[in-house]
Amino acid sequence: MAGLAQNSGFGDRRTLAARAKGGLLVLGSFVALLFVIELFNALMLRSLNRTFGLRPRSADGLLDIFTFPLLHANLNHLLSNSLPLIIFGFLVFLSGLRVFMTALAFSWLGSGLTVWLIGNGGITVGSSGLVFGLFAFLLVRGFFNRSWRQILLAVVLFMGYGGILLGVLPLFPGYISWQAHLGGAAGGVVAALLLRPRKSATVSDF
Repeated sequence: MAGLAQNSGFGDRRTLAARAKGGLLVLGSFVALLFVIELFNALMLRSLNRTFGLRPRSADGLLDIFTFPLLHANLNHLLSNSLPLIIFGFLVFLSGLRVFMTALAFSWLGSGLTVWLIGNGGITVGSSGLVFGLFAFLLVRGFFNRSWRQILLAVVLFMGYGGILLGVLPLFPGYISWQAHLGGAAGGVVAALLLRPRKSATVSDF
């Protein structure tokens, strides 16, 4: 029986290592894609923003929900989103591809729908809604999962990055979309709620 327990632990470590490699590959590829789009957008004099940026309360703006996180106002805007997107996305990915895709999808849709419904009327671009969604997911999932390790991770993340949560409030200049932040964070919380394990399920530490 001891041998079986050791093999199980080794298998868990291999699974975690595989997820870590997969997370780096997926997040690295996604951020690389954002930089390619940013370069092309700059060469096109930001015309992609005018075409595919999210326009609130317009019928064709509903389609922009699927494109606006891929675009940015400038290189600095993209750089400010890249590192937290990789960090939070990687930590979510450690729980598996299904969990990551669910958290990402709800963050994406929550951010887009909120901007479309209550945006200030300008064109919104940027992946910050995804950052807020993944961050919110990491903050609350431990409480839904009743996992002390996930709660401890949430505490560490909150101590390091908790200040960004002020971005969900209308306290900043109009060119910062608090609506995208708020909607993304709400989407992340919804994803964590939907992914909470059933009583008979085993909870992964990550």
